[in-house]
Amino acid sequence: MTIDRQKLEREFFRMLNRVVEPAVKLGIGSPRFVPGGLILLETTGFKTGATRRTPLVAIRLGGYVFISTVRGDRSFWVKNLIKKPRVQYFLGGKPRQAKAFVMAPGKRYRRPTSLPAYIGRITDFLAPYTRAGWAFAVLAPVEKR
Repeated sequence: MTIDRQKLEREFFRMLNRVVEPAVKLGIGSPRFVPGGLILLETTGFKTGATRRTPLVAIRLGGYVFISTVRGDRSFWVKNLIKKPRVQYFLGGKPRQAKAFVMAPGKRYRRPTSLPAYIGRITDFLAPYTRAGWAFAVLAPVEKR
């Protein structure tokens, strides 16, 4: 009997997300008084076009939110953000609109000029870790569509 590790990993995260998603959407665990916590990211599926929701650990710095994964290009939310960077996420139980800047394995790094200098310096620091398989995204605030 052969175990498909990627399928097992995918199913584990799907089950975990089904349990955690409703609480995070309500704001439980959101970064408020401390910068770290949980958000619920809504992306559009890169193949299906369906809305996908993923609870993620996040760091909030001012109006910007940093998210990451050590699973790199195996995380579907990363692939979804690369294809469609305009997203919605829930923080503190409230929906927020954002545009994602993604740093991922195999993706050329170029700092957007639209990022404030202090956020840009953080992305410069994080970018080399994509060579080790990590992926990062900065969610920049935008006005509601």
